[in-house]
Amino acid sequence: MAEALVPKEALAWFKSKGIKPGFDYRDVWKEEQANAFTVAKMLNADLLVDVQQLVAEAVERGQTFEQFRDVLKPLLVKSGWWGVQEMQDPLTDETRLVQLGSEGRIKTIYTTNMRTARSAGQWERIQRTKRTLPYLLYQLGPSKQHRLDHVKWKDILLPADDPWWDTHMTPNGWGCNCWIRQVSQYEADKLIASGKVTTTAPETKYRQWVNRRTGEVEVLPEGIEPGWNYNPGKGRENKLAEDLAAKEARMRQTLSNEL
Repeated sequence: MAEALVPKEALAWFKSKGIKPGFDYRDVWKEEQANAFTVAKMLNADLLVDVQQLVAEAVERGQTFEQFRDVLKPLLVKSGWWGVQEMQDPLTDETRLVQLGSEGRIKTIYTTNMRTARSAGQWERIQRTKRTLPYLLYQLGPSKQHRLDHVKWKDILLPADDPWWDTHMTPNGWGCNCWIRQVSQYEADKLIASGKVTTTAPETKYRQWVNRRTGEVEVLPEGIEPGWNYNPGKGRENKLAEDLAAKEARMRQTLSNEL
């Protein structure tokens, strides 16, 4: 099944990423994923660049998974990044059998990047159009079985600037098909009058989770899987703001040294 064509904002967001090799998916985390392309255990930077290019083409052309798989699999096989192999974990120096390329890994690469790119691109459009479409509506996707917490979030209608979207902007886990619909004031008023929507953010319960790669303890909202409790579009915004602040700091330092 094909993903619908991804808007230009999503493609621009994906193409702006750098690369960051990592042995474990927990090595490149949350907002880092919004700014760097990574595939767990793909430590060869040249191969990672090639795979990123193929993903960008899939995003741009709206390729089906089958089309993407048929292009990527031969590259991975030819590169020797396929099947179960021994690898040394650079963090622990432990050598163990790990799964490299497989149909399942290709599916994860495809769906994760398609959906996060779509989410980030949508967030850019939301910020640009929120004066005329000021509300966001949480919707369930076409999954055969939904996570119980995600079912509870169905038809939550909140302003686009509500902080709930900082952590609940979709996708909210591996394989999550939930999506967000932007809504005008007129439609929001009709939905509210019908009683079919919830207009207050639900009380968020939290749980602790330990990233055993880093030892860092995180507090996660219940219902969101580790590593997904962020907004892909805002992750990019935050990185741009950090880069701008760093650039301004360097300029101030340079001027100070010249005086």
